Amino acid sequence: MPETVTLQGQPPLTPRWEPWMRALLADPERVAAIVAEHGSPVNVLNPEPLTRNAAELTSLGPVRDLEIQLFFARKANKALCFVDAAARAGLGVDVASEAELAQVLDAGVRPERIIVSAAIKNRALLSLALTHGVTVSLDHLGELAELTALAAATSAGGRGVRPPVALRLALPPSSGVAPTRFGELADRWLGADLDGVDVTGVHFHLNGYSAAERVTGIVAACDLVDAVRDRGHRPWFVDAGGGVPMSYLDDAQEWETFWEAQRAAVAGEAEPLTWNGHPLTTVYPYHQQPTRRAWLTAVLDAPARRGEGSVAQALAGRRLSLHLEPGRALLDGCGLTLARVAFTKQRSDGVGLIGVEMNRTQCRTTSDDFLVDPELVTWSGADAPFTGFLVGAYCIENELILQRRLTAPGIAPGDIVALPNTAGYFMHILESGSHQWPLARNVVWQDAGPLRKDRIDG
Repeated sequence: MPETVTLQGQPPLTPRWEPWMRALLADPERVAAIVAEHGSPVNVLNPEPLTRNAAELTSLGPVRDLEIQLFFARKANKALCFVDAAARAGLGVDVASEAELAQVLDAGVRPERIIVSAAIKNRALLSLALTHGVTVSLDHLGELAELTALAAATSAGGRGVRPPVALRLALPPSSGVAPTRFGELADRWLGADLDGVDVTGVHFHLNGYSAAERVTGIVAACDLVDAVRDRGHRPWFVDAGGGVPMSYLDDAQEWETFWEAQRAAVAGEAEPLTWNGHPLTTVYPYHQQPTRRAWLTAVLDAPARRGEGSVAQALAGRRLSLHLEPGRALLDGCGLTLARVAFTKQRSDGVGLIGVEMNRTQCRTTSDDFLVDPELVTWSGADAPFTGFLVGAYCIENELILQRRLTAPGIAPGDIVALPNTAGYFMHILESGSHQWPLARNVVWQDAGPLRKDRIDG
C-alpha cells in the first residue's frame, strides 16, 4: 500500500505542514496523477494562506491608529493566482520588471495599487508605468532624469504629466545599517531637481530582518518626508520594503540542535551532515522570533525620538501610511513542490544518491540551501533504509537539491518527494531551463478534482 514517510535529516528539521498539504499527501494516487499530468517537478499552489498572513499584519493598523498597506512582492513567486488573491484581499502588488508590471495590469490590478521597485528600470518599464500612472520607486538620480525626460516628452503632447514617485532612501554608514546598493542618500535627493515629478512617498530597502534597522529606516524616511514637504511636495507614505520575517519550523530547539551538530561537523569533531561537508555559510533563519505581527508590533512600538513618541505615532502624526512589501511572509504555507524519484545508487566512494527529476534551481534561493525535511510518497513497500543525498538533473558533480544527508525507510524509482512550503522564492527566483530541462508547471490547489494550471503557464 502507498504511504507517506519522512525523508529525515540528522538532526531532524521538522517543517510546518498546512492542512491542505497534509490532505494532498494523504492521497498518494492523487499525488501520482498530478505528477503524471504535469510532469516533474510540479509546483502545487494554494493562495488561501496569503489572505490569513496579510491580515495578521494589516489588522495591527487600527490598533495603532495607523494605516498599513501591503504590496505583495511579485518577484517572490511568478504565479498569477497570488496576484489575484492579493487583489481580492485589498493588497497592492510590488513589481520588479516590465513583464511583471504588464501581467499585473492585465490581471486587473488598479495602477494606484502597484509600485515599481525594480533594481533595473529600462525605458520600456518606465514608459509603461508612466502611461498607466503607476508609482515608481526611484533608485537613483539617473532614473529620476530618465523618468522626468519621458514625462516631459509626454507633456509636449499636451497632457502635463507629473509621474508619481517614491524616493528610495539609502541610509548612511553612520546610521549603523550595512551599506546598500539601493537608493540615494537624503542629501543627494534634496540636491536634485524634483519639479518634474510628484513625490508621493519615501521608500527604503534593507537586507535582513532586523526590527531595529527598520526603526532607523522609518525615522530617517520621516526626516526626508519633512524636507520634501518643505519643497512643496505632498508625500503620504513611507515604504519600508520587504524583509518581514517568518519561520519554517515551529521547534526552536530543533534549529539550535542542528547548528550545534553542524558546527561540530565543520570543525571535524563529528561526521559531516552535508554534501562534502558544505559549511552552509549563507542560510535563511528557518526558525526566528518574532515573526510577522509580533515583529511589526516591535517596530511600531519602538521609540522614534524625543517628542515624537513611538514609530507608529511619528508616522500617524505626519498623516503617513506605512507600506510594506512582503514576499516570503505572505506566501508562508502557500505551496509545495513534487518531484519524482528517478534512481538510487552509490557514488564511487559509496555515498548514497537519490536522483530526482528536477534541477537544483527549481528549489533554491540566493541562500545556500533548502533545509527542512521533505516527505516521501512511496509505493515501493521497500523496508530497507536508504541514506543519501537528493541530486538533480544538471550534469555537474555538485548538483544538489538539498545539501543535507537524508534517510528514507525505503525508497525506489517512481516514488515522489514532496518539498514543503516552497512558494516563497524557492520555486522561481533562480529557476533555469539549462540542458533544455523544462520549467516546472504551476498548478492551483482545490479540494477535489484535477488541478488547473496557473495562468502564468498559458
